[in-house]
Amino acid sequence: MPTISMFFGIIIRMYYAPKEHNPPHIHVYYQESRAVMSIENCVLLEGNIPDRQMRLAVAWIEIHRDDLMADWKLCQNGEKPFTIEPLK
Repeated sequence: MPTISMFFGIIIRMYYAPKEHNPPHIHVYYQESRAVMSIENCVLLEGNIPDRQMRLAVAWIEIHRDDLMADWKLCQNGEKPFTIEPLK
């Protein structure tokens, strides 16, 4: 699972296996915490990360939603996703 972005200790990853399960989502890692978040509406689908890191991840998803959906489409075809600019 490649890393597509890193910022403030948060690592964002996306599987690139054909037919990855819907809804479109990312995997968010922060220290020992892990979460799966929807790209379309930033809903926490699984896991848990601290509130501050959750807010940062949500802001990043909202800024980069189009890029994330483009990466999701690549992943659905078994292609490696592009990296996306981190929050600064």
